[in-house]
Amino acid sequence: MAPALVEKHGEHGVLVFDPKELLNQEVPKQFYWPSEHLTEAKEEFHQPLIDLEGFLKGDEAATVNAANLLREACTTHGLFQVINHGVDPDILHATEVGLDPFFNLPMSRKLSIHRKVNELGGYSNAHADRFSSMLPLKEMLTFDYHFKGETDTEIVDYFKNAVGDDFAETGLIFQKFCEAMRDLSMKIFKLMSISLDLEDKSCCEKFFEDGFAVLRCNHYPVCSDSSKTIGTPPHCDPTCLTILHQDQVGGLEVFSNGKWYYVKPHPGALVVNIGDSLMALTNGIYKSAVHRAAAKTDIKRMSFAYLINPKKDKLISPIQELITREGSKKYSDFKWEDFSYFTQHNNRVDATTFQRFMDFLALSHAK
Repeated sequence: MAPALVEKHGEHGVLVFDPKELLNQEVPKQFYWPSEHLTEAKEEFHQPLIDLEGFLKGDEAATVNAANLLREACTTHGLFQVINHGVDPDILHATEVGLDPFFNLPMSRKLSIHRKVNELGGYSNAHADRFSSMLPLKEMLTFDYHFKGETDTEIVDYFKNAVGDDFAETGLIFQKFCEAMRDLSMKIFKLMSISLDLEDKSCCEKFFEDGFAVLRCNHYPVCSDSSKTIGTPPHCDPTCLTILHQDQVGGLEVFSNGKWYYVKPHPGALVVNIGDSLMALTNGIYKSAVHRAAAKTDIKRMSFAYLINPKKDKLISPIQELITREGSKKYSDFKWEDFSYFTQHNNRVDATTFQRFMDFLALSHAK
């Protein structure tokens, strides 16, 4: 018997599911996906872990090695893992378990902060506010973190105001996590400038210093049949750079050389992947990673995707030095706020979203 889907109360009625009901129940038909999206990833994705310790200490040889490994990954599949990145392990551990109390709340309380239509922030139950079929088997909590915000308690305030005063401690956990990811992202952007052999080695770092991140916290519940559904469907992140912290359960998969590979978690490592907007910024030299997350039949999974963007009204244009080097400009200029709007008002995000956006811009400019 399939678990009951109940209608959300409010202006926009949407279907929601209770993850607690899925374990010993048939997967609801709204979560079925076509078989071509469910091809099993049978091989592990093997790639060198990028050790940042020497780079962070200013070791020239270690920096060159790290930059070369980063460039190799970004010019082929757009995904890599970093170790010795300087993030406090206690912060990562606290983050892993920090949202258990929220996702264990009664559904009525989670729905009280349900994401509004065409907005990114808030609680989302399988994206059922946007789609009625081919739903991903997960629930999410999403919120923004601004690199140069008006307050240094932005996330604490969010949890207190949106969820309740009893979640102030949770807010503090994620405040520290977001700050740590901001600092790490700036270091990765510096290494990226080195890897691109840019004259200004702080070019990428400066471009994002007044930007913001969207933190998407994913809870993938246990389901009865992973052969029919998926946790997150194949897609490229529309954003610039994603730093992913995940538990050790596994489930992330990447598409490379014409097939799917599973990405084995490494203790202490963080996954980094290129998004569509950074691909545009590098004039296509670095590739946006096509990835997905499998559904699990044995144990729940948690992941925390820190999605980095420039300031919303900043123009994203291929770096001129790279245009000169490549001989042509491959992408039209755009603002992140316009691309974000496009992703929220058109078809679901997938591996073709950015090209569809470029086509849309070309048509708009032709009018």
